[in-house]
Amino acid sequence: MSKKKIIDQLKQENPKLNKLIIKNVLDAFVGSITKALAEKKTIELRKFGTFFIKEISEKKNARNPKTGELIYIPKKNKLRFKASKHLKKLINE
Repeated sequence: MSKKKIIDQLKQENPKLNKLIIKNVLDAFVGSITKALAEKKTIELRKFGTFFIKEISEKKNARNPKTGELIYIPKKNKLRFKASKHLKKLINE
C-alpha cells in the first residue's frame, strides 16, 4: 500500500481531519521510527510487531558462488521485523 493510499484511507475513516494534517502526522511517525532505527534502538508497536537492527558479523572466508574465489564481506547492520502474535493470527485466519 502506498503512502497516498494510506492517507486516503485515513481520510475516509476520519473525515474531519485535513489530508495535510494526516500527511504531516504520517511523516513525523515514519521519521521518528527511522531516526530511532538509525540510533540502533528497537521499535515495538503493540499488536503489530517489532523492528530491530541486527549486526551481521564480517566474513573473511566467504566464497563467490560464480568463480569460487575467496572474498571478504565486512560487518553490516540489517533491519529485521518480528510480527506480533496478534498480527500472525490475523494473517493466518
